[in-house]
This record gives sequence, C-alpha cells and structure tokens, in this order.
Amino acid sequence: MDPINILIALNIVVTFAANVSGAKKGVKDKVAVFRDKPKTYLQTLPLAISTINLLILILAVFQIGTLAYEEKYFSIRVAALIVYLIFSWFQIWSYKTLGDYYSQEIAIRKEHKIISTGPYKLIRHPQYLFQIFVDLAGAVATLSFILLPLAIIQIPFLILRAKEEEKLFEKYLPNDFKAYKEKSGFMLPFIG
Repeated sequence: MDPINILIALNIVVTFAANVSGAKKGVKDKVAVFRDKPKTYLQTLPLAISTINLLILILAVFQIGTLAYEEKYFSIRVAALIVYLIFSWFQIWSYKTLGDYYSQEIAIRKEHKIISTGPYKLIRHPQYLFQIFVDLAGAVATLSFILLPLAIIQIPFLILRAKEEEKLFEKYLPNDFKAYKEKSGFMLPFIG
C-alpha cells in the first residue's frame, strides 16, 4: 500500500477514536436540553455529505476512485497529507473546546454560553473551516477524483449551516454574540 495512504488510514482510525466521545454525546442529547433546534435540511445534509466524504476517503486509501499515483504528483500529495493531518487534529481541538456545548445538530441549549477560547478566539466556525481543509486535502493527497468535487459541493452547505447557528446566537444571546462577533471572523480570522 502507498505510504501516504497508510498515514491517512492510520489518521482516520486515530481521529475516529478521538471523535467517538463527541458522537456519543451528540446521540445522547435529548430535546429537553435544547432551547431551540430549527427544522432545516441543514441539520442533516452537511453531516450526510461529510459521512459520504469519509467513506469515499476510505475507498481512496485503497486507490478506488483515484488517479494513478505517478512520481510527478508525489510532492503535491505530501503537502496535502500534511494539511490533512494538521487540520484533522485542529478539527478535534475545535469540538473538544466546545465541551458540553458540542452538538451534531444546529441547536442552542437552555443554558448556553458563547465559547471564545481555543480556535474560537479568532474564528466563530473553526470546525467547519477545518472540515473543508480536511476533505479538500484528503482528496488531493489520495488523488481522489470522486472526493474532490464532493468536498467542493459541501462548502456552501457548511457556510449556510454556520449562518443558521449564528441566527440562534443572535436570537438567544444577542449581547454576548454581538461582542464575540466584533472580535472574531466568520470562518477566517478578522473576516466577516
């Protein structure tokens, strides 16, 4: 097996183990803990695309749906691998920073507060930004011609999902969110 693909496969296993606690928590959350949880396709579609992207990445590790690995692509693949590894762990850092406020759904808890530490100090939606980098870099590192278009298609849905979350913050935590918004960027530091 290709060494880059071996590293991606190992990272998938390790990051999956690191993500299990968040996934379990997301499943256990009951409606009673939420103040508001809008009914929108953005609750499920971006998550479904992310899951499909992960499955396609796993297939790409086994060189299913990829271009031929030629020497001329090696440097690009290594650079993409580095980006993939860094941002997959940044993504875990971002959801771990949320602690009890992490949810797989667009929702606001009854006793919610704005988190402005860790990656949330500079940007309001680091988890989505990091997901974009992970999927794009994974596609390039494996040369997956299936994953790359799906990773690009996912971007506007993640942006819409982030905007939906911000509507909840503006509605239920207007003062705190306004102050936080002035100090942070939407998905890039100091922008938006």
